[in-house]
Amino acid sequence: MICGRDTLRPPGTTQPAAVSSAPVTKIGTVFLPVRDPAAASVWFQKSFDLTEYAVDDWAAVLVDSAGIKLTLLGPTSGVPATPGLPWATHNLVVEDVFATHARMADEGYAVTNVTGDPAVCRYFSMRDPDGNVLLICDR
Repeated sequence: MICGRDTLRPPGTTQPAAVSSAPVTKIGTVFLPVRDPAAASVWFQKSFDLTEYAVDDWAAVLVDSAGIKLTLLGPTSGVPATPGLPWATHNLVVEDVFATHARMADEGYAVTNVTGDPAVCRYFSMRDPDGNVLLICDR
């Protein structure tokens, strides 16, 4: 699944997947490896209108308008991850995917074509300055 849907269905079925009776769990943050957390923080703030929550030598934490956090992990974070991930660890939801696509292309970033089903979601991918693949979606 590339973009979120209200209900998840197992492949080949029309019924929603069974809901677990496990305790409620939430995602606290999404991690992305970067070379320089402070510099990456500035880029993500400018590019995706995120707000810097905290920054230090080993990580920067950004937050969106809903309070969801993106943690940019630097080399001294202790997490053995190398920048330049060849797949998206998360998606970034933007208000206007076509305008964001045009802006990123105008800024010189290699972007894929906007694709997807308008009834489900439209998306494109690109790489951030650290080489990580980003998935940019309209919902």
